[in-house]
Amino acid sequence: MTDLRPMLSTAAGEFTALLRVIEPAQLGNRTPCTEYDVRGLLNHLLYWGPWLEAALRREPAPAVSGGERDADLTQGDWLGELCTLVDGLVDACSQPGALEGTVKFGPSELPATSVAEMVLGEWVVHGWDLARAIGRPLNVDPATAGAMFTSARATAEQAREAKVYGPEVSCPEDAPTFDRLLALTGRDPAWMA
Repeated sequence: MTDLRPMLSTAAGEFTALLRVIEPAQLGNRTPCTEYDVRGLLNHLLYWGPWLEAALRREPAPAVSGGERDADLTQGDWLGELCTLVDGLVDACSQPGALEGTVKFGPSELPATSVAEMVLGEWVVHGWDLARAIGRPLNVDPATAGAMFTSARATAEQAREAKVYGPEVSCPEDAPTFDRLLALTGRDPAWMA
C-alpha cells in the first residue's frame, strides 16, 4: 500500500498556498464542480473537514444541526479556519496507527486509508476546482496523481451513485494521469473559468 502521509503533506502545502490567493471578489466565481461556486466549495470543505478529522482521530463526529447547505461557514475568517483545519488533518494522519484499521465516518465504518484518500481528494481535486475558478495553477506531483487515480477508479461507480462524482468525461488513455483522474471524477480537464 502507498504511504499517503508524504502526499498529504505536500498536497496540504499546495492547497493552503492556493487558498491564500483567493480574493473576496472571486468567491462568486463558478467552478468545474458544477454544484458549487468558490464560496460554496469553501463552505463544503469547512463543513466536511471536521468530520474527516474526527474520523481519523477516532473521535465522535461533530455535533451539527442541519446539513452542509444549511450553514454559511465562509463568514468571518474562513481562510484561517480552513488552514487550521488542513494542519489538523495533516497532524491526524501523521499520528502512529492513524491509517490502520477502520474508523467511523458518520454512520459508516470505513478503512482509515479510505478516509485519508478522501482528504487527499478534497485537496487535490477540489483544489484543482478552486484553482481553475480563480485562474491559478495547482501543482500535483505524479505519484499523488497516480495514487488518487487508482483510488478513484476503484470507487468510481459507488461515488457516482452517491452523487460524489459526476458522469465520467471522455479522456484519451494516453493523457496525463491527473487529467484522467479529473475526467473520471466528472471534470473536463480543459475547463476554463
